[in-house]
Amino acid sequence: MLEHDAEMRAILETLLADDQDITARAVARMHPTIKAASSITRSESRTGLLADYQKRQEDYRAWRGRIGKQSGGNTAAVLAKKDQRIAQLEASVQILTTSHVALLRAVGAMGGFSRWAHFFEKHQEVRRTLADLGAMPDNVTLMQDEPTVESVLSKSKKK
Repeated sequence: MLEHDAEMRAILETLLADDQDITARAVARMHPTIKAASSITRSESRTGLLADYQKRQEDYRAWRGRIGKQSGGNTAAVLAKKDQRIAQLEASVQILTTSHVALLRAVGAMGGFSRWAHFFEKHQEVRRTLADLGAMPDNVTLMQDEPTVESVLSKSKKK
């Protein structure tokens, strides 16, 4: 059974690469041991594999149709603009991430990080996303222990 599926996958790849219609009948015609389309449609795993490749072909054809309506030069210009926009957005994210870390450090230095953390305690996904972006300071626990402005001022008044 697995050998048939490996052979079927190779046939599906060929049909996809050649942009030939992917059908159970087309696979059966090309397969060395499967002689009927019903041998494919009666098997759940083969039917799933066939459906996956049909979806891939549909997506490819839709993409190709969108690109085909544009001239080559226009397509290159659109892609260049999109690349430029992606670079701008990545730079913006980097600036915002750096700024966010600096703000959290300032909040921590003033003794307010625990309040910030409390505000986001019900939003663990947001905190995880911030950490994944690198927008959380490396050592959050130290931020909670840093002196507050009030404690520094009170110590200086006592002296």
